[in-house]
Amino acid sequence: MTMNRLKGMHAALLTGLSDEGEFSPTRQRSINGYVLRQGLDGLYVGGSSGESGLLTIDELLDQQAIVAEDTKSEDCQLIAHVGAPNLRDSIQLAQSAQRLGYDALSALPPHAYPFSDKEIIAYYTELSAATDLPMIVYEVPIRTGRPLSNDVLAQLLNLKNVAGIKFTSSDMFKMARLRKAHPQKLIFFGFDEVYLAAAALGVDGGIGTTYNILGKLYAALHTAIAKQDLTQARKLQELSQEFVATILSTGVLPGVKVAMQEIGVDCGPTRAPFLVQSTEGEKAVRSLIRSPEYQQWLAT
Repeated sequence: MTMNRLKGMHAALLTGLSDEGEFSPTRQRSINGYVLRQGLDGLYVGGSSGESGLLTIDELLDQQAIVAEDTKSEDCQLIAHVGAPNLRDSIQLAQSAQRLGYDALSALPPHAYPFSDKEIIAYYTELSAATDLPMIVYEVPIRTGRPLSNDVLAQLLNLKNVAGIKFTSSDMFKMARLRKAHPQKLIFFGFDEVYLAAAALGVDGGIGTTYNILGKLYAALHTAIAKQDLTQARKLQELSQEFVATILSTGVLPGVKVAMQEIGVDCGPTRAPFLVQSTEGEKAVRSLIRSPEYQQWLAT
């Protein structure tokens, strides 16, 4: 496939759980159905937004299969996040995704311990060679505890099968330097609330948590940017920012699930130890997502 096919806006897909916190195929299909109605370009499956760090490998494999089945007739790019705490499980997830027909892979850097640059490069070298699928590497200091240097990121971007990077960092200068140094590689941005700023610096698309519920808005934002309609783009980004600011009071993942429950998407709760952090915050999320400003951006 051409790399241009991977460009655009991708929901970092949530995971459907039962009331007891077990993986629920039925609720996963409910989430899939809602997200697929929003006009996004693709799904990023099994990532942090899907609580992957709290799921077993078997649950992640089941989720991969269910999403692949639900998207067979859809014009939807599938990126499987396969960044498990150990390389063996990461390779198992990657090879499963290839068998299921996913379009690309992505992975957090190894993060169970403070691994060295050399160990991180070795991890991605072996993982990217384990399948023929294009690999999206990942810069996410808020998850790994430290940023990777531009030199390390350059080495990763030059590995076999590495097609690009998911950049979830507020260091816009660093991202811009990567864009200039690697014009042939894809760059996806991971902070939903400031996507417009990253788009102005030349990213190829976004991968975000709040796209699950407001995917129509982010698709429209992407279109407004392409048309150079700054007024509309700023308006949509401000709506995104207000939603993000509101869910911060509940915790991001619990807050997005609260919002989806409020509009009738049977997504289930987050898995422990996640908790809704504030009863008042939960009320604010429910009120905001039902307000007129957001109604037009909900999938029907």
